[in-house]
Amino acid sequence: MTAQGERRIVLVRHAKAVPKGTIDDFDRPLADRGRREAPKAGQWLAESGHPLGLALCSSALRTRETWQLMVSRLPEPPPAVYEDRLYNADTDTLMAVLAETGEAVTDLLMVGHNSGIHELAVALCGTGPESLVRRIRDGFPTSAVVVLALPGKWQDVAPGTGRPAAFWAPGD
Repeated sequence: MTAQGERRIVLVRHAKAVPKGTIDDFDRPLADRGRREAPKAGQWLAESGHPLGLALCSSALRTRETWQLMVSRLPEPPPAVYEDRLYNADTDTLMAVLAETGEAVTDLLMVGHNSGIHELAVALCGTGPESLVRRIRDGFPTSAVVVLALPGKWQDVAPGTGRPAAFWAPGD
């Protein structure tokens, strides 16, 4: 549960997809490894006790498949919005989408792509356990999940304002 006046964002990098160049990038499906790891990310999220009010997911095939495999493990799946602007989005675009989130949503999940989703996680990290901040900065593998607490309204989210609460990656 977030503290009063806080918001929580859960950032997810899509699961492992088939290699680039085999099909149009937007339409790349998950690889076998991704199909195995995405449900594990959903299971971790279910067991972590972080509630979700809304899921924003890139409209690319690999992110949609990741979310669909994750959501199968969640006891109370949130509504999902597939958002074209999240496809290979940079940090500024991801921040703009965050700023549009309704105030009724206090717990948001975003499924996106690297490098943008990793750069957003790093940019938002401010205070928090140094080992967790360092782990987030060191890399964001496919299927990884980071949970950040943010003060104030979505419109006020800015670099350095987040406090990392948890990080999970396949193999943890």
